[in-house]
Formats: sequence, C-alpha cells, structure tokens
Amino acid sequence: MKFTKTFKRLSKRDILIAGGKGASLGEMTQAKILVPQGFVILASAFDKFLEETDLNIEIEALLHKINLQNVNSVDQVSNEIRDLILDADFPKDIAKEIQKEFFKLKSKYVAVRSSATAEDSKVASWAGELESYLNTTRNNLLKNVKKCWASLFTPRAIFYRLEKNLHKSKISVAVVIQKMIQSEISGICFTVHPVTKDYDQIIIEAGYGLGEAIVGGIITPDTYVVHKIEKNILDKNISKQKKMIVKKKDRNIEKQVPKSKQEKQKLSDREILSLSEICRRIENHYNFPQDIEWVFAKNKFYIVQSRSITTL
Repeated sequence: MKFTKTFKRLSKRDILIAGGKGASLGEMTQAKILVPQGFVILASAFDKFLEETDLNIEIEALLHKINLQNVNSVDQVSNEIRDLILDADFPKDIAKEIQKEFFKLKSKYVAVRSSATAEDSKVASWAGELESYLNTTRNNLLKNVKKCWASLFTPRAIFYRLEKNLHKSKISVAVVIQKMIQSEISGICFTVHPVTKDYDQIIIEAGYGLGEAIVGGIITPDTYVVHKIEKNILDKNISKQKKMIVKKKDRNIEKQVPKSKQEKQKLSDREILSLSEICRRIENHYNFPQDIEWVFAKNKFYIVQSRSITTL
C-alpha cells in the first residue's frame, strides 16, 4: 500500500485521501498551473499509525471525557492526545516511503502543512485550524509530520469538531510536503472584490519577502485592482514597506527592506496583469471565486494555495 502521492497524481476529487490543501495543489498541477513541486502523505498513513500504536482506542476514550463547558478539560485532553502522538514510534515502512519521496524533491528545505480530510467540505471548513511548519529539513521532517498529525487535536480543533458536531464523522489528516520557494515578493489574490463583491474585479495584495508578513499583519501590502474582463489596472495603492520576513537557514527572520525599495511599487504593471491572468485561469478552472496565495521568485509566479471564497 502506498502512503504518498505526488501532486501530479492527485486531483480535486481526492479530498478524502489528500485533504483540501493536497487535493487543490494536485488539481492545479494537473491544470498546468505553476505550483512548487511536492507530494502528499495520505490520510491512510495517519490512520495506519493510529491503528498500529492502538492510539485510536486511547484517543476515542480521552475525547469522551471532555466537558465542553470546562475549558481546562479541553486543554488537558488536547495535551494528553498530542503527547501520545508525538511520543509514539513512527511506522518504519511509512517513514521509509516519506524519506524516499523527500529525496526526489532535491530540496534542502520544505514546507510541511496539515491538510484535514474534512477541509473545504460542505460540512465544515478547517482552514486555519491546523498547523504548518516551514523550512523543514531532512532531520526534522518526520517530527514535523507527527506535529501535523497531532494538530488535529489542538484545543481549537477539538472545540471546532465538537461544536460542529463532527465527532461522529470520520476526520483524518493528510500532510502536504512542498518545496520551499525563497520568494522575493509574495501575497494574496481574490478573484472577486472582497469588500464590494464586484465579480469583474480582481484584488491583488503584494509585499516584499515571505507571505507570513502579510498573513500575520506585520506589514501593509500594496493593493492593486484589475478589471477581469478588460484586463486593465483600475487602481493601485502603494504602501511603504520598511521590514520583510526572509528565510535564514532553517528559520524566518525580520529584515530591513533596502531604503531605495521601501516606497516602490512591489510588482510592475506587466507583472500585475500577468498574475491576474493566472488567477483568472484558476477561477475559471474551479468555476468559483478563489482566494489564492502566490509567490514570485526568479521572474516566475508560483501558486502555493487556492481555496474557494466561501463568504460570498
């Protein structure tokens, strides 16, 4: 039984085995959209790990002990379950297969992201509930995979599961392993204006360095508005950016943006139109408005995630 699949062998129909993130990256790879290379450790690997270690029985018993009215009981059970997962032995056959696929990527650093199999389903959206570990090396790869598995039982995820009445549904977790791209510029794109709900407008946010600066609210990004049909730039709001997040060895650090670049437009007009065209293609492919994370490195745009905008 294979416990991994490369993005090339996955599609949007594979949410149950690869989770929302994994299925989406597979789907975009199939659609010839430039996605950093990677593979998914399928949910079956996590299920086998729980079975082999008998943790499934212990976890079930611990979840039954929770009293939702008592926050401490959720925290306590969460800590116990996560310790059990992190302390258990990693099945040798699964470890061997993961390491083999990792070597094929020929990348010193990878991003390790949880991808819940309930994610982006009609029942619930798990986006943001689970963990990601950037700048992962061969040395801490298996440890971070286990941390992703354990993140299915953070207090937040447990609350979410019980609140949405999902404790009786089968929820598992796949793990996405993806080549890290050292982005010069990164950001987000909404293929529908998130404020005015104008379906003819694409909004692009852009900042220097890694995307964590925008997601974490550390910087105010540039904002560009593009007309989807006429393919022209309607508006540009350029923000001064004094600091950025960059990768240094195996960790992310904050760094000064050179003075000469601080007040400059992050993407050129040509790049803005080129990115908006890629995002329009993704929206057309899914036939639904998308919230897209992108990075720009060595004159290429890479898409690292795309999900449906469910709030419209």
